[in-house]
Amino acid sequence: MFENIMVAIDQDQTTNKILDATVEIARNKPTQVTLINVSQEYVSNGMTYVPENFLKEILNEMEKASLEQLQQAKSKLEFAGINPKTVHLKGNPAHEILKYARDTEQQLIIIGSRGLSGIKEIMLGSVSHKVSQLSICPVLIVH
Repeated sequence: MFENIMVAIDQDQTTNKILDATVEIARNKPTQVTLINVSQEYVSNGMTYVPENFLKEILNEMEKASLEQLQQAKSKLEFAGINPKTVHLKGNPAHEILKYARDTEQQLIIIGSRGLSGIKEIMLGSVSHKVSQLSICPVLIVH
């Protein structure tokens, strides 16, 4: 049914559930699975008292962690017989996920839900909520 599936992962504890759902949907089917992780592109300029090289070091560590997460997720899917592509992007997670899905004609997005509710979701927003509201393809939100 779905030939192109994008799986958005992050440091959330739902990553294993997301990968399990991906295996159930993609196993034994001619499906291209793309694992995607988005890390920050910059740290707030409001932190003028922090040395710039320290901020760059933080961003480099975040990128390194992102690449490690992608590799771990790829290994789990490969163990299940799925050969995923990995993509690391930088920027606003919801925006980058939606842009990549549109540009590569994804047919399904699988994403986790952090479980924010009430005032926290209103104030902080939710990547999965934004993606589900603005996506041009179906979105599976895993809790």
